[in-house]
This record gives sequence, structure tokens and C-alpha cells, in this order.
Amino acid sequence: MEDFSEKKKIAILGSSGGNLFFLGGKDPKKLLEELLLQIGAANMVCSSLQFIAAEASMDSIKDSTMAKLFSWDETARKPTVIKEGTITEVNEAAAQLDKVIASKITNGEVDALIFMSADPNGTNKSAVEAAAEKQLPATGTGGTSMATISSKGVNVISTSGTTGTTNRTRAVTFLTSLSKHFGVSYRPIIGKTIKTSQLEESVSPFKRINLRGMMLSSLPGFIAMALILALSKIPGLSGLNDVFDLMINALPVILAVVAAKQVADLDDVSIVAGIVAGVLSVKGGIIGGIIGGIAAGLLVQYIFRKCVEWRFPATTVNIAAGGIAGLISGLAVFFLIAPVALWLGGGIRTLIDFLVSTNGVLAGLIAGLLIWPAIIGGVYHAAILPIVLLEMEKTGNSFLGAVDMVGLVMVSAGITLANIVSPRDKGEAAVAAPGFAINMGFGTFVEAAYPFMFSNKFIFAGAILSSGIGGLLVGLFNVRGTAYVPSFMAPLLSNNATGFIIAMAGSLICSFLITLSINRIVRKKGKGAGTEQKSKEIAG
Repeated sequence: MEDFSEKKKIAILGSSGGNLFFLGGKDPKKLLEELLLQIGAANMVCSSLQFIAAEASMDSIKDSTMAKLFSWDETARKPTVIKEGTITEVNEAAAQLDKVIASKITNGEVDALIFMSADPNGTNKSAVEAAAEKQLPATGTGGTSMATISSKGVNVISTSGTTGTTNRTRAVTFLTSLSKHFGVSYRPIIGKTIKTSQLEESVSPFKRINLRGMMLSSLPGFIAMALILALSKIPGLSGLNDVFDLMINALPVILAVVAAKQVADLDDVSIVAGIVAGVLSVKGGIIGGIIGGIAAGLLVQYIFRKCVEWRFPATTVNIAAGGIAGLISGLAVFFLIAPVALWLGGGIRTLIDFLVSTNGVLAGLIAGLLIWPAIIGGVYHAAILPIVLLEMEKTGNSFLGAVDMVGLVMVSAGITLANIVSPRDKGEAAVAAPGFAINMGFGTFVEAAYPFMFSNKFIFAGAILSSGIGGLLVGLFNVRGTAYVPSFMAPLLSNNATGFIIAMAGSLICSFLITLSINRIVRKKGKGAGTEQKSKEIAG
């Protein structure tokens, strides 16, 4: 029997989440399997598990939504479902399990924690408090929850949002951070054989069709195109214009590959099918690429299953599934769907251009005022980001992308900066600093402002006002840009660097000043109340 006593013991805590649900959370067995695979590769072991898997995104959850609670079976050394029912019932069971895990942490049976869309104020409260007390290293994803976990004193050694991640990239990132912290050797397991028997247990390919997840996973390709556009403007690098045109044609291929892989979930076979379909879908733009990739993914699953049932050799199965599925779906887009897809994408871009050209200031103001409610309400990734990518498809930058940068990223940076300079209490500065650095350095992690916005309605209102002002400036200067890049680089990727800098500075300074003023007022009131109470005690 293997000895686990010398290995680092990891506790996995969290849920299928909101955005995470569309990026692996809806298939908890596969998500946990990948994580356990990488934990083993790092020569560590799982000692505790509490994972709530709901049948819908937490962004749109209801009391009647069904869910499962996964725990760790120490004897079988694998995840096991210990409770099934409504989310309310599962949360109650999870709260009891949370206390058990907290006790393990206190007794030294856990060396580190991995959080995924955890609930530090609810079902993970006890474990978070115990981890903070023991100062255990922790890593994880979920912007809001990780910011709160850090604010409670947990030793968070790395954190990120969920956008653009996969089960594998998340797991590798977690274990890379933990292995570096503990000084142990770790070689990520990148490839893994899929057993034929697993096909019967996998989620239906139709249930994996999710445009939101496909767009998010393809985002790096659009940013790469924007970088080429910026470089082509440098004197002497005008030859990169041809590369930019090539990148535009590559976008449908990227989306087709991502769509096919997510739908089919057969690794290399689905990737090949996606490439073949994507190349033939180029004339349909990114909408054509998505349609071709989805069709390829569905066909890959069907052809793969049939070939296995017919006992074809493995090589023939791969050739038939990947090649024929990609060819059939790609030809369908090439001859039938491409004109309609191209017209639809062009129509959306034309509508945006018409609104901006009619009254850009008003369009920017409205977009700025609505973008915070959109991201908090879970609408941003489902509606706004796809439009941003459609805009970027032709020009490399986007009106809504610029609003994203000034309205979300810069406002979040302003709020966190104010809490570094003049926090309401000393602990908030430590929480705000990483958020400010990530927003400025990477153009993402706007959730870092959530703890401050949700704890004070005036800061929340100030964020929306600042975002509206930033959007107004974007419209005034007719700026097209993008987020998800370092703040100092964003103006270089826009059509109007000066205008973009003014808009970015405007929203950052506005949110900074509003938050700074509110913090000082709150701190002053707190001191006044304390003095009054002290006077009463003396008088008494």
C-alpha cells in the first residue's frame, strides 16, 4: 500500500460556479479528474474535498436547482457524491462538511488549499477561517471569492479570474504555484489517453454547445491579432499589415477548433476536425467558424462511436472521425452557410457603427453606465464579449472593447488604488494591492473592486458614474480598443491612442477620487463614534 504520509496534502474547495460552469464546471467529474491528475504529477495527494456541482450556472441559480456534493473517499481515494438534492439541501450538507474540513486544517491534516468559485462567507466559511489561522498557502480562481478569501487573511499565493481558462490550464496553474511554494519538482501531465469505456460516461455533446465558453476560450487569438495591428503601425514594420490580414482569416479557424474540441471532447481528433472545418469556414467569418466547429464536434462524436462499434483499428478511427467530420461540416459551411453567417456578422458591426456615428457620446455613456450591472448580473460574457469579438474580427479593436477597458478595468484600478492610498482600515490595503497590480498589468480581474463596492453603496454608485464618464469620453473621441492587455499597451492597440489615454485616465481618476473621499468620510465617522463612546464611558 502506498505511503502518503510524506506527501503534501491538498484540500479542494469550491463549486461549479458562474463563469466556471461554462468552462468545465458543468462536468465536475472531468474537472476533478484533471485536477487530481496534476496533483499526482506534483507528488502530492488530495486529503479533503468539498465541491458543489449544480446543474446550472450560479449566475442564474434558483432554490429548486438540483445539485450534487462531492467529498473525498479516503478508502477508495477518489471523489464521491455524498448528497444529491436541491441547491439549498446540498448547501446545508456542504456547511457540515465545511466544519469537518476546518477541523482537519486545525489538526494539521491539510498542507495547502485549492479554491474554485468558493463561498468564503457561506459553505466554505469555517475552512477559510481555519486556513487563515494556520496561514496555509492557497491558490484558486473566481475573482470575487478569491478577493474575499484574501481579505480574510488566507495566505493566497496566486489567484486569477476564470475567463479564458480550461480544466487543464487551471489545474496546471494551481499545481505550479503550490510546487514552487513547497520547493518540489512538478512536470505537468499534458496528454492523457481517453478510454473507450469513458465515452458512455461523458456528457452529451449537445449539452457542451455553449457560445459563451467558445468565445472566451478563443479570446487569446483576438488579442494576438490586436498586437499585430499595433506592431504594424511602427515605422519599418508596415509589412505586418499582410500578417494582420492573415490573422483575420485565422480567427474562424481558431473558433472552429475551440468549438469542435469543446463539443467533441476527444482531444487531438476533435482538434483536427476543427482545423479542417475552420479552414473551409473562413469565408463565413467567426460565425461561420463557430457553426463549422460545432458541426464538426458533433460529427466527430458520432463517427468516433460508430467506428469503435464497428471495431475499426484505432488509427482508422482517428482518421475517419477527425478527417471526415471536419470535411463534411466545413463543406456545408463553405457552400451553404458562409454567405448568411457573413451577412449576420456584418449586420451587427454595422449596427454598432451606426449607433456610434449617430451619437457616439450618448452611446458611450449608456454603455459605460450599463457595463458594471452587466458583468455583475452575468450578462457581460454572454452578450457583450461576443459583440466585442465580432467588432474585432474586421478592425482588430472594438468600441465596446474600449468601454470595457475604461469602464471596468480602469474603474476597478481606481477603486483599489484609493484603498491602497487611504483605506478604511489597514487590512484593506493588503487586499487592494494585488487587484490594482493585476488590473494595471494585465487588463483583467475587475472583480478585485467587488469587496469595496459591495460593502458601500456610495462606492458602488461611484463605480457606475465613473464608468459612465469613461464611456462618454470613449464616444467623444470615437475610440476603438480592447481590454485583457496591460494598461500601458492598450492605447497602442487602439485607433486613437491620445483619446484612449484621456478616457482611461478620466475613469480611473474619477473612481479614485470618489472612493478616496468616501473612505475618508467613513474613517472620520468611525473615529467620531469612537470618541463619543469613550466620553460616555468616562462620564459613566
